[in-house]
Amino acid sequence: MFEHRKEPLLPRRKYVHRVTVHGFFALAVILLSLTIGILGYHILEGLRWIDATVNAAMILGGMGPVNELHTNAGKLFASAYALFSGMVFLAAAGILFAPTFHRFLHKFHLDDGSK
Repeated sequence: MFEHRKEPLLPRRKYVHRVTVHGFFALAVILLSLTIGILGYHILEGLRWIDATVNAAMILGGMGPVNELHTNAGKLFASAYALFSGMVFLAAAGILFAPTFHRFLHKFHLDDGSK
């Protein structure tokens, strides 16, 4: 997907396009994860849609739940969703920053050339 170290540096216009595509992909991962959280809180905990959205967004953002959880299923879901959200954050950051990190390595030839 990225250019090889022996290829020239990608032109700025194509680089911006690559960053934009990766940004949309990271956004899609986050929105899918938010949807999973909303459905889980709504179905398993019985929260209204708006409350489920707030809880899912707060957990996904790393802040913590807003509403008190009353069911065991809701508590188990919240635990799993919190762990899942941490991994989604790392994955989305990796997707978002991969083109920039690759360009940095490519531009400054940090690859030592060993096989």
